[in-house]
Amino acid sequence: MDRTQGQAEPVEQPATASAAPAAASAGDGPAAAPAPVPVARVVTLTAGDFTLTVNPVDGSEIEPRRPGTGAAAPAKRDAAGRSARDAAARPPALPGPAAPAAPLLAREEERERLVRLLGRGRSVRLTGPAGSGRSALLEAVAADCTGLAPDGVVRLSGYGHQQPGELLHALYAAVYEASAERPERTRLLARVRDIGAIVLLDDLEMGGTALDELLRATPECAYLLAATPDTRAPSDDSHLEEVFLGGLGRADCVALLEAGTGRPLTDEETAWAGDLRFASEGLPLRFVQAAALLRQRDERNLSSAEDDDDEPGVFEERPRDAAFVALPTLAEGAAPAELLASRVSESARAALRIACALGGEMPHHAHLPALVGDTHADAAVAELLGCGLLTPVGTRYRLAAGVARQLEEAGFADTAPEEARTAARHYAWWTGHASVTPERVASEADAVLSALAGADVVAAVLLARTAAPAFAASRHWEAWERVLRSGAEAARKAGEVAEQAYFHHELGVLALCEGRLDRARAELEASIGLKGALADKRGTVAGRRALALVTDREKAGVEVSPPLRLEPPVAAASGAASEAVTTAMPAVPAVSKPAPAVAPVPAVAPVVPVIGRTQAPTTLSEVFEEAFPLDSKPAVAAPVVPAPLRAAEPRRKPVLLAAAGALTVVVLGTVVSLAMAGSDPETPAGGVGPAVSSTPTSGTSGGAGVPAAGGNDPAPDPGATAPDASEPTAPEPGLSPDPNQSPRTPSRKPAATPPSRTPSSTGPTGTSSNPAPTPTVTEPTTPPVPTPTPTPTSTTPANPSATV
Repeated sequence: MDRTQGQAEPVEQPATASAAPAAASAGDGPAAAPAPVPVARVVTLTAGDFTLTVNPVDGSEIEPRRPGTGAAAPAKRDAAGRSARDAAARPPALPGPAAPAAPLLAREEERERLVRLLGRGRSVRLTGPAGSGRSALLEAVAADCTGLAPDGVVRLSGYGHQQPGELLHALYAAVYEASAERPERTRLLARVRDIGAIVLLDDLEMGGTALDELLRATPECAYLLAATPDTRAPSDDSHLEEVFLGGLGRADCVALLEAGTGRPLTDEETAWAGDLRFASEGLPLRFVQAAALLRQRDERNLSSAEDDDDEPGVFEERPRDAAFVALPTLAEGAAPAELLASRVSESARAALRIACALGGEMPHHAHLPALVGDTHADAAVAELLGCGLLTPVGTRYRLAAGVARQLEEAGFADTAPEEARTAARHYAWWTGHASVTPERVASEADAVLSALAGADVVAAVLLARTAAPAFAASRHWEAWERVLRSGAEAARKAGEVAEQAYFHHELGVLALCEGRLDRARAELEASIGLKGALADKRGTVAGRRALALVTDREKAGVEVSPPLRLEPPVAAASGAASEAVTTAMPAVPAVSKPAPAVAPVPAVAPVVPVIGRTQAPTTLSEVFEEAFPLDSKPAVAAPVVPAPLRAAEPRRKPVLLAAAGALTVVVLGTVVSLAMAGSDPETPAGGVGPAVSSTPTSGTSGGAGVPAAGGNDPAPDPGATAPDASEPTAPEPGLSPDPNQSPRTPSRKPAATPPSRTPSSTGPTGTSSNPAPTPTVTEPTTPPVPTPTPTPTSTTPANPSATV
């Protein structure tokens, strides 16, 4: 492919032709003899069930793994392999004479306790503030734990890791000899479960469930986790031992200063050390930096004394120090970065500016000659490390805690954009060089990512394009994903459609290898669309092949849903029915009939409207419910109250009861009168018949045998007429009609001659089942004389119920 800055095709151009200018600028000496070494490095990996071919030119290709390949588990490293791996996990050795290591003071008790707990297989969390000497204590414990575990001691760095996935892969790569395999999650968990090692994890940044997942995945490992107090605490079920590191005492601080300066302290320096110990809470890092301040002070004072003894030269260009250098102030001792940086070499100060531009990451010392422009700039890392401005983190160095902020306040970050752009262009050349192995690129992952974040879009696209294949080949897939996403965004801003299609294709392949099928489909479809717009047939075919694998994985991963099984309801502990069981209850409870012995008068129950009655009403109360509903609203599904509880309900108001009883009497009278009037043949067409009274009263006006009807007299009850003794259907004199039965209409046949009645002194007294008072019918003492043609009474109302 064409490069962004007019470079030649990487496949056709030899590596030395394009690398010679950069190598000369980097201070590596003259260019070697030309060698036809291509830039493209094709690496084949086994990723789960796939075979991944990393091609830096045309993009990665993925295909199903062939049967019988990659099934055997890799072997573990032997003692020699573990020693080589342990040396590779340490920070690189710096050029020049080795600086003396700072002594480990006042840590013997913690050291013995950690070794004892790790020997028992317990995991420990070592907590201490930044600069308390956690890394130095881990190194001492690692030397004491050699030979305790079958798989030895493994050093890991947790800086920048919030999830345990990459840490598990790093542990797997440190123990097993599998340089061309990155197992899937299931196989990874099965293999790391068999690892029995003492794992020293420095700069821990995760806690809670993520840390629990790491500990559960490796049950045979004993961990020594070094973290700061602001790191998320582990869960209660992690069963981690806690060891806290505090500051040093006054005597230990003075001893550390003397070891750093190489001489005894004066009384003034001892008093200054006591004040510094109070201000810094006895952190060892502050006294390493304070020892560097005292060494610089001694060098300056010694050089001033030697200059006073010598005769000044005529052509001397260096100005002399006019005064004796005093002790630093307490503020300078508590924040010494600015003062220390002002007294180091120019190459060291340039390296500090680069570190500030890269977010605190210090590049490998081999890159400093090219980045700074000084052939001896590689010695700047050792100079800064001796001053306490750098601290080891894994296989690299970073600015110590608090140093970056102090340098930014001093103006070292003013040229950060220019420094980041320079670093990005340098790393773009270095990561694409054929002589650089993917493992070397992976060791510089943090510096490369920091340079990528601060570079312009053109340099960012070029760096991401060359670094992504190296991260993929080194199995550092977390950095691979980050550089791909940053490159895709930079390519979109720069308008590089071809590069944007490449990054989306790589993201889709990565997601497919990790089992994220939805993400893989989205990225591959975006890549195929962009390549189709560019008429890239080869890239489109590669994308469709990967997309077909995604489709196959989706079909293979679909599980048939199990049949629906309804479990029987589980009864409660008390024996009651479960709440899930619904018992069918009637919508409207039936109105029970009162017993005659208890309540001779039927009680009026609350009227509930009946909707959708299937049977004809059989009682008067049911007729009343349909004719006069009290509530016109539809019946609401209310909780059914058991029958025993209805007796305890409060009774209706007396006024409502009286009104209901009166209406019941009216309805009963109306029904009976209509029935009797319909069966009488002498009833006129209007339905109004003569008022006949069988109770004659002597001495009343109106004619013999015809009673006079007054306006104030109650209406005669038609059902209370004395029956004829000769009729077979007449009731017995001593019985009263059943109120719950419908009244029967008596049949009255016309006779040619009126029957004669036998006078009697006593007769049956008609009683009514209605609560309202009814007139009493008594037999006359003298035989009545019936009139053949009765005269209708004009005062009798047509409606018998009008007098009520």
